[in-house]
Amino acid sequence: LSLVVPLAEGEGGSAAIIPIKALVLSFYMSPPHLSAIGRTVEDAVSYGKTEYLEFSISLPRGSNASLLAEFGQQFMSFSQAYPVAFWWLTRLTLKNLVFGHSDVTELINACNKLKHLTLSSCRLVDQRSALRIDTPCSGLRRLDCIRFRCERIELISVPELRTVLCCSRHYENPPVRFGDVPQLCHVNLGYLAKVSQAPFMLSECLSRSSRNLSKLNLNFFSQTIWIQPEQPKRLTAIFRNLTDMYLFGIFPECDLSWTLFILEAAPALRNFKLSRTRHACGKKLYDTAEKTNVVWEPSKDLKHLNLKLLMMLGFEEEVKVTNYIRLVMAHVVRLKRIELHGEDPCKECNAIDPRRSQVDEASRRQIKERLTLESSLSAKIIIC
Repeated sequence: LSLVVPLAEGEGGSAAIIPIKALVLSFYMSPPHLSAIGRTVEDAVSYGKTEYLEFSISLPRGSNASLLAEFGQQFMSFSQAYPVAFWWLTRLTLKNLVFGHSDVTELINACNKLKHLTLSSCRLVDQRSALRIDTPCSGLRRLDCIRFRCERIELISVPELRTVLCCSRHYENPPVRFGDVPQLCHVNLGYLAKVSQAPFMLSECLSRSSRNLSKLNLNFFSQTIWIQPEQPKRLTAIFRNLTDMYLFGIFPECDLSWTLFILEAAPALRNFKLSRTRHACGKKLYDTAEKTNVVWEPSKDLKHLNLKLLMMLGFEEEVKVTNYIRLVMAHVVRLKRIELHGEDPCKECNAIDPRRSQVDEASRRQIKERLTLESSLSAKIIIC
């Protein structure tokens, strides 16, 4: 690695070094070159003016799977050998590395300025154990765990954490346990429940310390619904500031009325979005729990005062869907907009399930008439 430090003319015509304010490096875990990278970066940040330092580290192409743990140990040794470089890191992305039980916590504690950590296709040496992160003095604000293989993730104490993305097939229930995370405002969870797993309640997963939670996204990947509706009062303290809720990948045969328990628990909710899809690229999903209908009856006296937008993706012209929309309209006092979108092309194969209804102009008029019949709401209905 060769890092060129820019020079500028100083007083009397002498050259002065201009400190580097932002530095982004992507490199492989190649032991012969790590020392050169570490020394060069430490030289660059030694002036104390670096505001942004990012490492994106992955394994060399063609790496043997049997050596993954060894690469993980080499990475930890690299971070310990150049503590100044890692102390200045503001963002770190790691791919395909294997960690010991306490490695991630030790790494975060060593990166004093770290704000954003991404662990992609990584795992623990013992995949049947939990990834525990206990960093009460860290300034970490965002954690992305993408296909991280472990039993579950336990965020014991991460006081500055604001955003969590957790997406994998390999977690137990619940996939994440939130501890002391008082600044948490955005959570994005997605995984596939196994045959042996029963749905869990959100109150078992989310922390009562998360009083600032404003956005919650849950992705079911068109398989079983892995959350269990619960009494809204158990969630009200956690959901009191929730303004945006997005439920992805609800399988189309599933009833939708259960989703109203979220409206009951989240009085400040303004935007409610649901996504349904039939398409799965023809992939067979192994060891996934059986799809079963979810039953929940909303309180008859439910009146939501703040919801403004109801959006549905994967809309089909069917009685079950229109009845659900009318049910929402009956319980929402100031709903302003209803958006009904067809199913988007699959990102994997660019296909749309041919069974999806094609809504023509005449059908649009009929749907709007059915939705507004005997309704006092003046919500604008858009069908795309």
